[in-house]
Amino acid sequence: MVKKNLFDLELSRLLKQYKNRFPALYDLAIGSKNVEEFKTQLTSYIRSCPVPEIGERENEVKERILRLVEFDGKEIDELSTATKLQIQTITSLWRFLRGDLSAHVSPDLLLDLYRQFEILEQGEMRMCDKNWLKRQMNRWPGGLDPEVVAIRKKNKQRIIELLIRKIDKRVSPASRYQFAPGMTWDEKYQQVEEWWNSSRFHLVMAVKSPTELNLFLGNTLSDETMKLLFRARKKQMPFFVTPYYLSLLNTGSGGYDDRTIRTYILYSEELVDTYGDIKAWEREDEVEPGKPNAAGWLLPEGNNIHRRYPEVAILIPDSMGRACGGLCASCQRMYDFQSQRLNFDLESLKPKDSWDHRLRRLMHYFEEDSQLRDILITGGDAFMSQNATLRRILDAVFRMAMRKKKANEKRPEGEKYAELQRVRLGSRLLAYLPQRVTPELVEILREFRQNASVIGVKQFYIQTHFQSPLEVTPEALQAIQAIQDAGWTITNQLVFTVAASRRGHTARLRQVLNSVGVVCYYTFSVKGYRENYAMYAPNSRSIQESYEEKSFGYMPKEKREELYQLIRTRHPLGKYLPRFLKENKLLFAGTDRNVLNLPAIGKSMTFVTVGIMNDGKRILKFDHDSSRRHSPVIDSLGEVYIVENKSVAAYLRQLREMGEDLKDYKSIWSFCEGTTEARFSIYEYPPFDFRVTENMTNYLSIGK
Repeated sequence: MVKKNLFDLELSRLLKQYKNRFPALYDLAIGSKNVEEFKTQLTSYIRSCPVPEIGERENEVKERILRLVEFDGKEIDELSTATKLQIQTITSLWRFLRGDLSAHVSPDLLLDLYRQFEILEQGEMRMCDKNWLKRQMNRWPGGLDPEVVAIRKKNKQRIIELLIRKIDKRVSPASRYQFAPGMTWDEKYQQVEEWWNSSRFHLVMAVKSPTELNLFLGNTLSDETMKLLFRARKKQMPFFVTPYYLSLLNTGSGGYDDRTIRTYILYSEELVDTYGDIKAWEREDEVEPGKPNAAGWLLPEGNNIHRRYPEVAILIPDSMGRACGGLCASCQRMYDFQSQRLNFDLESLKPKDSWDHRLRRLMHYFEEDSQLRDILITGGDAFMSQNATLRRILDAVFRMAMRKKKANEKRPEGEKYAELQRVRLGSRLLAYLPQRVTPELVEILREFRQNASVIGVKQFYIQTHFQSPLEVTPEALQAIQAIQDAGWTITNQLVFTVAASRRGHTARLRQVLNSVGVVCYYTFSVKGYRENYAMYAPNSRSIQESYEEKSFGYMPKEKREELYQLIRTRHPLGKYLPRFLKENKLLFAGTDRNVLNLPAIGKSMTFVTVGIMNDGKRILKFDHDSSRRHSPVIDSLGEVYIVENKSVAAYLRQLREMGEDLKDYKSIWSFCEGTTEARFSIYEYPPFDFRVTENMTNYLSIGK
């Protein structure tokens, strides 16, 4: 086992550790005249080593190191940074063991290799105990727990008092949130309590500066944090946090650990440093007029449609939907906030007269697309759009789908276009601002579902983002139930940040979401650019979580169809889903897929580790998700290499600083490869009763 103090050893002491622990390896390096001879000798050594107590995985363990030998000296094209890199993992090891390193090498590289050789000699241990996982899950309370509700009640009282003072100081006569002359403090308090139930009130009163943020958090932010936030403001980074969401944070010395949600509104040093120079991780988001994007799709002018796959298009309306209920520090669209295509200037985002004309053009694009069957309306946030705007967008989608269906009647078999089958609305407001889910909004959703079902749309999803069980509050529960009553399925996407990746946290989130009828969809690795360094959890941890935690939510094959039918037909799902899980002795339903959203290639977790950089970051060779259709560009991409944002050792040090016991993570080193999980059946498209054309409209091969 790697001892704790190994994480902090300098190179000279680590070399002594290698000599003592792996004398044969050390002798190979000393006895080799050059690195090629060392690699030859090392290959023979690895193949001859018996790996104890792991049976069928013996070859897998050996292949990990042999792969590092194979790729040593190769030059690769790193996709995310578009740079050429030479892999020198084994070369650096050879030089290190001989004591003649010429380049800077971090102990993190040697620590990762140390662990691989240790596994080779000792075998590997993986956590697979259900009771252990239960104990880990029980560390994380939910927002419906009485103790948490009580703390938040006090938070709300404190924040209301601050809001009263804020409103008293406001000088805008146009604001609807003003106190009548002569109101007593108690009357003002009662008035703000009433306004608290309005989403518009929270948007108007959102915190927009570091000073105000600190005030509303009880002046508990450190001087260091405040300096960082002021530097962020100087760089014109937006601040936008609703009073409701601030009430979820724990400002006391006791109570619950709120780090997972706190790190969503407090920016890291790396994010502030890079803001202004952030690049688009998803290459297909960079569009030049008249040219195909990185996935080969021709798109209308503007920044309204994002597209990667043949069946799916993302629609970002020119409305308040280009804002959010808050800026998530790990947002995958931080590039768009930086360029101000997404922002928090709500008045300026109200639809202009030109939007109706553009909406018609966008619908024409969808109507003339031969493969499209799935539209995700997002932003920003779909629910940030006003009710009238959202109704117009959904009506336009409905009419487009109806025209497309009618046009198909004249097309012969084999030449018909794909018809709309799935409509999704992307929103984090269920967590950030559940007051937005009003009876009027619910009625808009209900009406659209009823009308669209008649013309063949079968899947209606609210794609939301709960990051922590602490976000599932009584207010969120009320919003969830209202949406479910309108006939929409709610699915969740988690971003696997460092705080969210702690043992049992994601499993507990699945459990809490399932208890209220929310189905888990994706668990995303954080994208790998420097701005997300503080938030990034390596893909090895994601694979570890899938094998050792999510596996207790996997159901037998014969039960999957039953779960599919239950989700599709039984309401309220919050009643029937927990009953199904209890009957089948499952802690939760592991219906989500752990993936990385790769630039240009899409969501995948199919990779092997082919190298380790001198700073300890692993180099992963990815393949695309073969279970779904991609644009033909996928055939010309070649091999895809990604350098991770952080070494495994650096990640573990972060966990240690958070108070985690690193013994609970000891198997992470052995997760050096992954395979993309199969999609759960509710996320598959239903079959058409006709044959769709193979021709792709709106597509142009790159380079033509």
